[in-house]
Order: sequence, then C-alpha cells, then structure tokens
Amino acid sequence: MFGYSSFGQFFADGGWAMWPLLLLLIFGVAVVIERFYNLRRAAIDAQTFFKNLEDALRKGGPDKAAELCASTRGPVASVIHAGLLRLHRGLDHVEKAISNAGASEMAFLERGMIWLATVANLAPLLGFLGTVSGMINAFQAIKVAGDVEPTAVAGGIAEALITTVAGLVIAIPIQFFHNLFAARIDRIIVEMEEHTAAFLDVLSELGHKRETSEGA
Repeated sequence: MFGYSSFGQFFADGGWAMWPLLLLLIFGVAVVIERFYNLRRAAIDAQTFFKNLEDALRKGGPDKAAELCASTRGPVASVIHAGLLRLHRGLDHVEKAISNAGASEMAFLERGMIWLATVANLAPLLGFLGTVSGMINAFQAIKVAGDVEPTAVAGGIAEALITTVAGLVIAIPIQFFHNLFAARIDRIIVEMEEHTAAFLDVLSELGHKRETSEGA
C-alpha cells in the first residue's frame, strides 16, 4: 500500500496504535460475519409465509398454524407462534405473548449493533491518536537534531499518516455494514409488526374473543 512492499513493514511503521487498530478490525469483522449470518436467516418471504399461515388457520385451525410457525425460521414466525400457544386463553393473552416475544426478537436482531458502532467510532479516533503520537515523535526528532532533517522526522510523519489511513480504512466499511444491517433490521421489524397485526385481525374474524376463557 502506497509503495510499501510488505504489510509487515507498513504495520511496523504505523507504531503502537496499529495493535489496537488490528484488534478492532478483527473484532469488527467477527461481528459483521455473525450479524450477516443471523440476519440472513431471519429474513424470509413474509408475504408468502403469512398467506400460508392464514390458509392453515382457516383450514386446519390453530394447531396446523402452530406447526407451520414451528417449521419456519425467523422472528415473524416465532412471534406469531408465541401468540398461537396462548390462543386458548383469549386474544388478550395472545397480544401479551406477541408483545413479549417481539421484544425478545428485537433484542436478538439488534445484538452486536452497538459493537459495530463502537468500532466505527473508535477506529478513526485511535488513528488520530496515533497521528498525534507520530507528530510528537517527529518534533522530538527535530528537537534532538536541532534542525529539520527529512530523515530524522520521516519515521514520525510516516507513523502519523499510516495510523490515520488505517483508522479510516477500518471505520468506513464497518460503518457501511452497520448501516446496512440497521436497514435490514428495520425492515424485519416492520414486517413483524404488520403481520402480527394482520394475524390478530384474522383471529378476530374467526371468532376468537379477547376475554379469557373460563377455566383457563
């Protein structure tokens, strides 16, 4: 990069700040991989799922619908399944179960997002700290030499520039993935809210009441 023949030399010239930056990079990439995998599994064709769910409710009843939810991955199916398990107690209990399951699913969807934001924020700050450190080293070299010698200050200036570049190179893609995942999470949450509301409407249409059943 920028005329360096090896990454090792580039890393060494960056000074002490390159080590915490490397740790941030490894941690950030690990979180990106984990979020990508789990959010991909959470995303389903919600429209098709709900159509199949409605058919199952109307033709096979709650048990058939629960089987469909249990065999379908993703938060939309999980939240509706939680509601179906409380259907015998009335719609009030269904709504409460859906609300609790929805909060749990949202927490799972947003897990790790704070760490991506932290890496995206810390990486450039550490890079700038390395920049300040490099400039201090350059000025110390000038002070010792008593004159501005290019060879004396080159190391400090190189450290300053490399850590800035490294911090930005880490922060930019991590911020991109953070924003990408946030958009996916928002879409999944909207689907979850829309289809759970539609699910409750179907239950009402099928004659399920809000009052708790006697003896439940």
